[in-house]
Amino acid sequence: MTVTWTSGYDIKEAVPFVLWGFKGRVQKKSPAGTLTFKRNSMCGSPARTVGWKDPGFIHTSFLKDLWPNSQYTYQMGHLLSNGTYVWSKSYSFKSSPYPGQDSLQRVIIFGDMGKAERDGSNEYSNYQPGSLNTTDRLIEDLSNIDIVLHIGDISYANGYISQWDQFTAQVEPIASKVPYMLGSGNHERDWPDTGSFYENMDSGGECAVIAETMFYVPAENRAKYWYSTDYGLFRFCIADSEHDWREGTEQYRFIENCFASVNRHKQPWLIFLSHRVLGYSSNEWYGLEGSFEEPMGRESLQKLWQKYRVDMAFYGHVHNYERTCPIYQNQCVNSEKSHYSGTVSGTIHVVAGREDAPYTTSGVSIGITITGL
Repeated sequence: MTVTWTSGYDIKEAVPFVLWGFKGRVQKKSPAGTLTFKRNSMCGSPARTVGWKDPGFIHTSFLKDLWPNSQYTYQMGHLLSNGTYVWSKSYSFKSSPYPGQDSLQRVIIFGDMGKAERDGSNEYSNYQPGSLNTTDRLIEDLSNIDIVLHIGDISYANGYISQWDQFTAQVEPIASKVPYMLGSGNHERDWPDTGSFYENMDSGGECAVIAETMFYVPAENRAKYWYSTDYGLFRFCIADSEHDWREGTEQYRFIENCFASVNRHKQPWLIFLSHRVLGYSSNEWYGLEGSFEEPMGRESLQKLWQKYRVDMAFYGHVHNYERTCPIYQNQCVNSEKSHYSGTVSGTIHVVAGREDAPYTTSGVSIGITITGL
């Protein structure tokens, strides 16, 4: 597990670490690395201009060799240069199941949440006032949640950097207790001439620097925000739809390897995730262009989904909920309409880009930060 937090202490001023261990037992220390970013790390305005705020220092510690299914407590600490300590309050989490463990494992998947003001005021970029409904329902149901995957369009800060602090404070009751994994969306990444696949200005000049620095994911290169993670019975292959995924690209090779390398005896559930709809959606703007997908979305990927028997694919971006039948090449491949059993000869595609409405367990919203290694 990783633990990430922010402070005002540079490594010249204090040594960051996490004190952690089995609940009620002797605790041990794990060191933390420290990162930050500067105004000139941003790609454009408003992130470089009126939206700029110094982020302080971002610390990440790796808690290793965990026993499965165990309760751990942890505290963030700083050893100051004068020999005194500064401590956070105490937090706790339950470690992940053993790979292949036959038990109930409850997964929350959604995209496009954002943040909002609790005092009834408004902000300049008032994208997602309903995000508080989703956040509060997740907090209320947290005892029934094991892992959260937030697949892109995270804070909707759009270059106003203080709003990332607002978002992380909003989700801290969730993200400090269960793994909170991210995908990259257009509002984190996209900016012209920076290597993003889409040449728009949706990130407000952030060009993913903030998300990549503040949220650790087990990617080989966090500038390429694609990675795999296993949790109990699940293999999650998280794509970065803001970089080219088409056949022959580096990301395409990663996606195929993620599918091909899974042990289906231990992870029988193989799940694909991306922010943009690289599968199927009846969203209006897709329908008007006749694609029912992100342009060029599934043409390269559907043969991989079929070859490696990917069970489900989840997307955000479209602020709605949709689910297909098991499908391949635009055709339903099973006669069942809502309950599936046995071998399914296609992939079920789900759009879970949350709308401004309360979170409900029936809606496959199926989210300090701790993330799975």
